[in-house]
Amino acid sequence: MELLRVVFRHYRWPFIGVMLLSLLSAALGIGVIAFINHYLIVTDGTAMTALLPFIGLVALLLAVTLGSQLALTTLGHHFVYRLRGRLIKRILDTDIERLEQLGSAHLLSCLSSDIRNVTIAFVRLPELVQGVVITLASVAYLFWLSPPLLLITAIWIAVTMLVGWWLVSKVYHHIHITRTTDSRLYQDYETIIHGRKELALNRDRARHLLEEVYGDNARTYRDHIIRADTYHLSAGNWTNIMMLGAIGLVFFLANGLGWSNTAVAATFSLTLLFLRSPLIQAVGATPTLITAQVSFDRLRELALAEYREDFDLVETHSEWQSLELRDITYRYPARAGREGFARVGFEIGPINLRLERGEQVYLIGGNGSGKSTLAKLLTGLYRPHSGEIRIDDEAIDEAGWHRYRQRFSAVYTDFHQFDRLMGPHGGSADPALLDNWLQTLQLARKLQLEDGRILDTELSQGQRKRLALLMALVEQRQILLLDEWAADQDPQFRRAFYRELMPRFRELGITVFAISHDDHYFAHADRLLEMRDGQLRELTGDERELASRDAVARIDTP
Repeated sequence: MELLRVVFRHYRWPFIGVMLLSLLSAALGIGVIAFINHYLIVTDGTAMTALLPFIGLVALLLAVTLGSQLALTTLGHHFVYRLRGRLIKRILDTDIERLEQLGSAHLLSCLSSDIRNVTIAFVRLPELVQGVVITLASVAYLFWLSPPLLLITAIWIAVTMLVGWWLVSKVYHHIHITRTTDSRLYQDYETIIHGRKELALNRDRARHLLEEVYGDNARTYRDHIIRADTYHLSAGNWTNIMMLGAIGLVFFLANGLGWSNTAVAATFSLTLLFLRSPLIQAVGATPTLITAQVSFDRLRELALAEYREDFDLVETHSEWQSLELRDITYRYPARAGREGFARVGFEIGPINLRLERGEQVYLIGGNGSGKSTLAKLLTGLYRPHSGEIRIDDEAIDEAGWHRYRQRFSAVYTDFHQFDRLMGPHGGSADPALLDNWLQTLQLARKLQLEDGRILDTELSQGQRKRLALLMALVEQRQILLLDEWAADQDPQFRRAFYRELMPRFRELGITVFAISHDDHYFAHADRLLEMRDGQLRELTGDERELASRDAVARIDTP
């Protein structure tokens, strides 16, 4: 099992200690049975004198068994805590393009369902471990009592366990299907939550989503979870009844065929009754461990970045004068078409672009022209398939990729609204700088701040974008990327942004790369670029003049 392998790798000595406790618990359990056989079944008048030692032995068994179970459960929760943290860190270190391929629904289901499955499995792990250990110890004791009886009983139990494992394998099959369906259900939940306004307006779409899309996935999940539970219950009942049958078999062999005496048969029966509960618990714990194995398989399929403890934090960036993209190309992964044939992904490049320190560069282009892809390549969120990025003629290598990204602050069109302001290097924002930008961005009366935390995030879209820009500015990064930032601003603030804020950025030495179609303000840009069909070119002279008068017409021109 992957669970046991990973636990042994990361918690070897604590796990060995817990296993020793389990062995001691099993030995004490067999000791209680042997004590009963020697002093209480085969009695020679010493039963009363054996009562106090028997009570003490039972109390010790209770304490050791409980201690071993608690130790293993505690170890399991520590492991799950570490597993969750490592998974989140790997997501943080994974390239954005891989995360976009996986989708948020898939990642959320892994962080919730898969981690929960591992947690549940670890809670049930003591039952499996102790069941196996107690079974092995009991077999050794029964072999000492009567090898012939043990042989027949072992064959009986082996058949019982083989059928039980076959039933459990069916559980694995159906749980694997339910786990895959679970990811699709998360996608349905996202659609219901994020599309709630549209669904409230269009009840036909709401009905289709509920009855056909969600309904189909929910029915699939229901049917297979019922089948998994059916096989699970069948395995438990099969094991329970066959263990009772084993007791009858032992007495038949001992008394009916004369293989042994009644005392040995009684001890065998007592041991089998003692084994019955651990075996049933082990069988009952098996589906949760199978579910955990499925979850580990799903986590492995994410193909996330390898775990690293450090965050590649940068204390200071070297001063720079130029940033250059040389022959950069990027192609999106191919996707399957309706006929099953792979469709070639959209490609941009080769891109050649040079930015100078303090420049203000605007980019225009139609939908699907590659603007957002270029923005992600420029900021290092996407890694180019060919070409290189250079800072002052020094190429960015694999080791410097995370450092390169930290030169940028950005406000993308699909930005996430955080609730905490952070200054350089993760510290507090400079109070004077923060107050100045709050006034400039007209947010001083809109936001409630407490130790850098934003208490009120109920803002309009335009105000949310101003807040995102505020967060980017107090980070005091060297380069600022804005993706259609002014699109949601009212006309007055849009004018103030281009005529007042952008000149201030220039004075502060902030390099601005802005995706914009506000043609009335193109005159404020140092350079005007255009993306068309994945190709980048600079507009100069008459072309820039025409674009500045009517950028939309420029985009629509074939």
